[in-house]
Amino acid sequence: MRRGSDPALLTLHGVRVLGGPSTEGIAKRFGLRAEDVREHLLDAQAYGWVSRHDFFGETWSLTDRGRAENERQLAAELDAVAGRPAVAEVHQRFRPLNRRHGVACTNWQLRPNRWDRLAANDHDDPVWDAKVLVELETVDRELASLNAALSKVLRRFDGYAHRHHHALARVRHGRHEWLDSPDRDSCQLVWIQFHEDLLASLGLPRGSDS
Repeated sequence: MRRGSDPALLTLHGVRVLGGPSTEGIAKRFGLRAEDVREHLLDAQAYGWVSRHDFFGETWSLTDRGRAENERQLAAELDAVAGRPAVAEVHQRFRPLNRRHGVACTNWQLRPNRWDRLAANDHDDPVWDAKVLVELETVDRELASLNAALSKVLRRFDGYAHRHHHALARVRHGRHEWLDSPDRDSCQLVWIQFHEDLLASLGLPRGSDS
């Protein structure tokens, strides 16, 4: 039977993978009660693991101590279910997929011409956009396979593939902001969070697998 994670662990981990989230954002991501998440955040703040910010409403970020504690907790959890080999294998399969996803997102944002190699894609070339979407849909299917393998290890990995697929479907129907907008569960944002989750779970520094 796959294992669920402690809500306190999920709260601290949510601060990392969601990147400056609100209490409600963490609660929604992991299906927790917002009042419980807030209590865990206040405990983490007392330990010096998180910092609170009130510039645009209440949000939270990890301190260096919090990042180290998050990775310690994740390592212990992973070892308790003997899941490290499975997660490491997914990470190796993810690395070339990550490059393909990055190229596809760039090709959606830019369409070079003979005057400007960095010209913005104005989406008036349906053939160009169709090729990009075909690649993204192929990558999306492979992400579903990777996410399924991770979800057999721990329930906290659930949801990435569904969120990416949902965003991509909206892009396909003309909602272009769902490809890379940072203010919603866009394809690019979900992908970044999935990557960060793998790095955190394996204790790998950002940029080490590029």
